[in-house]
Amino acid sequence: MTKPILAYAQPSVTPEQTGTRFALAKVTARLLASKFSPSTRLEQARSFCYAMLAEHWRARCEAAGCSWEIGVGPVSTGPSDLELIEVAKNIGNAAAQMEPGKAAYMLGTVYTGMLPTDLRSAWGAYHTPPPYVNRLMDLAEKAGFDWTKGRVIDPACGGGAFLTPVALRMLAAMPDGSAEFRLARVTSRLRGAELDPFAAWMSHVLLESAMLPICVEAGKRLPNLITVGDSLGLDTLGEFDLVVGNPPYCRVTLTSVLRLKYSRSLYGHANLYGLFTDLGIRLAKAGGLIAYVTPTSFLGGQYFKALRELMAEEAPPQFIDFMNHREGVFDDVLQETLLAVYRKGAVLAPVVVSCLTQVSADAVKVAGAGNISLGKGSTPWLLPRDAEQDAFFEKLSALSCRLSDFGYSVSTGPLVWNRHKEQLRTTKQGKGVYPLVWAESVAANQFLFSAARRNHVPFIQVTKTQDHLLVKSSCVLVQRTTAKEQNRRLIAAVMPESFIKAYGAAVVENHLNVVSQTNVSPISPATIAAVLNSQAVDAAFRCISGSVAVSAYELNALPLPDLKEMMTLETLVTKGADNSLIEKRLNRIYGLKT
Repeated sequence: MTKPILAYAQPSVTPEQTGTRFALAKVTARLLASKFSPSTRLEQARSFCYAMLAEHWRARCEAAGCSWEIGVGPVSTGPSDLELIEVAKNIGNAAAQMEPGKAAYMLGTVYTGMLPTDLRSAWGAYHTPPPYVNRLMDLAEKAGFDWTKGRVIDPACGGGAFLTPVALRMLAAMPDGSAEFRLARVTSRLRGAELDPFAAWMSHVLLESAMLPICVEAGKRLPNLITVGDSLGLDTLGEFDLVVGNPPYCRVTLTSVLRLKYSRSLYGHANLYGLFTDLGIRLAKAGGLIAYVTPTSFLGGQYFKALRELMAEEAPPQFIDFMNHREGVFDDVLQETLLAVYRKGAVLAPVVVSCLTQVSADAVKVAGAGNISLGKGSTPWLLPRDAEQDAFFEKLSALSCRLSDFGYSVSTGPLVWNRHKEQLRTTKQGKGVYPLVWAESVAANQFLFSAARRNHVPFIQVTKTQDHLLVKSSCVLVQRTTAKEQNRRLIAAVMPESFIKAYGAAVVENHLNVVSQTNVSPISPATIAAVLNSQAVDAAFRCISGSVAVSAYELNALPLPDLKEMMTLETLVTKGADNSLIEKRLNRIYGLKT
């Protein structure tokens, strides 16, 4: 039986009172930070957080019965403004009443929330709420990680939201022994790395504050376990049994050195979390685990095709948990997110998929969605996003036809309008002027040429060298940006032949996908649009897509009915059948419950 996690003196207020106090103080801190001068906001945010951490440290030391000084950091003074000092102390003191893992999360979110917006975006700095941290560590345990022996690193440790709970699990799992022995066992097996020197210092302070009882009992301060630097460029971190964390996520422009180093997992644009996934494989020992919180976009996105292939070959996933809610889980983040555990050197096998719903501030509900086989190579990973999708997903996985099998392909609308501002026209007067089709012209099964929104105009003049911009035949247009919370992710309409004939051609803007015939096909654009707009195919798309983008790559990979079924649907559409009949037939084909 494992030991209980380290306890502090009981707080004088209830957890609910502490949480409310902290939330109010955090909102106040962010409001104050918004009033900082842009040129000094980073410096002032760090100064504020230094005062916050100093008070937190003082309160933790008081509870642990010691009077140690806070570790020396990159900022040595707090703010001079009395209001700021008071708010900082309130936050630090409120967090000191919390369980250490929750305190690390909360204080980390204060720091990142006060950062300049552009800097926070560039660093991709976001923190994982404690119930999801605990769930990810539980998954690592299920995959066989031993807290009494394994070495662990968080290569982007931020404010220590993972390092602190990991250290406490190590201590709780450890057999009896002196405080000095147990402390040494933890410090010899735990490491972190962080690009931001202030966040690295915060991680150390929060980790030591969590371990103060055993440090005091051992009579030793916690050594620094955190390397300051960019993990992506470091080659001296070592090998580990578990690589864990919430790596930063945002697009990044790489140096030639880093692009060469990570070329095996790159295709087109680079995203930080993809690079850190590759790094995780490098840091893990043979048989070791990588346990990450990341966006879901790598599951189907074209830019992650090389990464998927690498993971399938070198570190296949063992567990994947989808978070059913985006809003409110991560501060200021609306990306779909998942928890995953990969094993280096494993053979590609069915992955255990679950869906998570947060039921309280401290707990998530887990619903199993099945053991799912993944496609080999770089193909999108088709995975259920709902625990009730058994029959649907079984039939979906068996569908082998794609748009290309019916003579269609998908491309992105070719016009980036702000690169051609001088060619935009409000009327059709002049030679080479064609209608400019914006996303606002497309609703489900309804094309209505419109340019009413701000900066939109109805026409564009095309030069002789820009013939590639012209669409000269009827096609299906699909919205390129939709959200998980919308009723439908796929919104498609036919741009009719009559519209093309009226103007000779049209130009489609790049917020639309163009589904066009590449070969003679027995399936009309109207039937393609009807299929894409259906509830069943929308559900299928959600099993591929991992972001708000509806990409041409994902549409080309969408599982569709076979030719015989498509011909039946073609007959229904041609005869003007009621949409409910088409929906009913597609629901049957896909095994979707109605």
